[in-house]
Amino acid sequence: QVQLVESGGGLVQAGGSLRLSCAASGRAFNGYTMGWFRQAPGKEREVVGISWMDDTTYYEDSVKGRFTISRDHTKKTLSLQMNSLKPEDTAVYYCAAKVTYSGNFYHANEYDLWGQGTQVTISS
Repeated sequence: QVQLVESGGGLVQAGGSLRLSCAASGRAFNGYTMGWFRQAPGKEREVVGISWMDDTTYYEDSVKGRFTISRDHTKKTLSLQMNSLKPEDTAVYYCAAKVTYSGNFYHANEYDLWGQGTQVTISS
């Protein structure tokens, strides 16, 4: 079973950058679809970006051009580089793994494994 541990959150000013990392344990990491999600207070958990096992990526419209997902199959890490941060990016960010290659890749409910979350706060 894969376990996920995030790191790298914090408080930055608008326009700044942060890099989140997700370290995975377990052999099956490379076969999973990996996602970054976020949840702001009072809102549903939403997809930020997805990395498929062939390194194809998807980004939610509001983060396109600002956020970049990278995946290291050897080190079993997933990273989220966040640039030009905005106050509306404030949320708890989670990395997640989807075990099966079917279903809806864009909904949090479809993901099987979750990290503990890391707080990202952007001040204006």
